[in-house]
Amino acid sequence: MEVVTNSDSILENRLIYLMEQYEKDLLRMCSVYLRDRSLAEDAVQETFLKAYQSWDRFRNECDAKTWLMRIAINTCRDYRRSAWFRHMDRRITPEELPPAVVPIEEPHVELTLAIMRLPLHLKEVTILHYYQDMTTREIADTLNIAQSTVSTRLNRARTKLRTLLERGESL
Repeated sequence: MEVVTNSDSILENRLIYLMEQYEKDLLRMCSVYLRDRSLAEDAVQETFLKAYQSWDRFRNECDAKTWLMRIAINTCRDYRRSAWFRHMDRRITPEELPPAVVPIEEPHVELTLAIMRLPLHLKEVTILHYYQDMTTREIADTLNIAQSTVSTRLNRARTKLRTLLERGESL
């Protein structure tokens, strides 16, 4: 019995550490993905709960952040698939987003608004790459897609963003 308690204690300490390290990153990504702060908070809590419940399946084949992002994105996708979610107005303004790890300067607000207008498959790679500092390999692992697909999507996102910003269509 003593061993189980120690094992649980170690797992709880790891989870607390992961929450302290990545909660803001996950919340920001979920907020943009779901376009709703309270739903994003629920998704982050559910992400950590799922991580706790499936810790024994984490094989350290990827970084813990990559693993958590994968769980969070899948959780957000589940939320978006629900009938209730599809009928709700989910517009979000930059002011409603959780604070960035690195503060967003005024000229970047227009860029952030343009990113939010991207199609979901382009938005998620853009957020993971530029806002979460993930490599194409980590993004590929997180989204369970090929690394070449990540590169292609990033290039398409840059092209689309350039067009949106040149036309002033970010709002």
